[in-house]
Amino acid sequence: MKLSLGISPCPNDTFIFDAMLHGKIDTEGLSFEYRLEDVETLNRLAITGELDITKVSCGALPRLFVHYRILDAGGALGKGVGPLFIAKNFSSISELNPSTSSIILPGSYTTAHLLFHLAHPDFINKIFLPFDQIEDAVLNGKADAGIIIHENRFTYSERGLNKLEDLGDTWESNTGFPIPLGGIIAKRHFDITLLRKINRVIKRSLEYAFEHKSSLPDFVVKHAQTMKPEVMQQHIDLYVNEYSLELGSKGRAAVWKLLELASTLHPIPQNSNFEVFVD
Repeated sequence: MKLSLGISPCPNDTFIFDAMLHGKIDTEGLSFEYRLEDVETLNRLAITGELDITKVSCGALPRLFVHYRILDAGGALGKGVGPLFIAKNFSSISELNPSTSSIILPGSYTTAHLLFHLAHPDFINKIFLPFDQIEDAVLNGKADAGIIIHENRFTYSERGLNKLEDLGDTWESNTGFPIPLGGIIAKRHFDITLLRKINRVIKRSLEYAFEHKSSLPDFVVKHAQTMKPEVMQQHIDLYVNEYSLELGSKGRAAVWKLLELASTLHPIPQNSNFEVFVD
């Protein structure tokens, strides 16, 4: 059975999915036609239900339950992994004016946008760009500040940018939960046997990756663009962890908390009563 799969080209995703996409593990009769896109593109594809399985921002989940359920494996949760609020010409948030200061974010449906909104609901002048363009945009004066994610958290300071806030720290101190950044979802019309099989295969793929972690797969290196090997490894170490193998009760509780708060930015459709997780 062939299924469509959407993932980002970031090292955490290519690391997790490499083995199942390239015949390194038993996929239990499943094959995958994958598509590599930035996470905001994946969010928008999921809103229309285009892909069978896809990585998405947890911040977009309220819009997606009509088509999908959340799998237990393959997600990105953790502590110390949050988006960073950065600027070039400012050293504290108090120097910014919520009414007039412009902020660049990596996408309307991203968890980064949701966390920023929860922490700073008064900022209204928002610009949305792909995540890998935000550092340069702030450096070039296209906005007063920006929210960076992924590998940019390892490079911003050497490029002369200042950290104003770690939005992950703010989330953790306010809620006590790890940050649910991204999750893997699958079509809700699939029967439970197929959904559980997909979940097993993703978990097996990650277990294989962990067992062979001493050498990064070509799939990871090829799609990491100009990233240095040590940054690739830092990226994987930060975003791939025990929650990527299995959400568990704490991971699910974190997602529920985010869903509760996400309704302030992206209201859940009325009269919706969807199964959220695959048990």
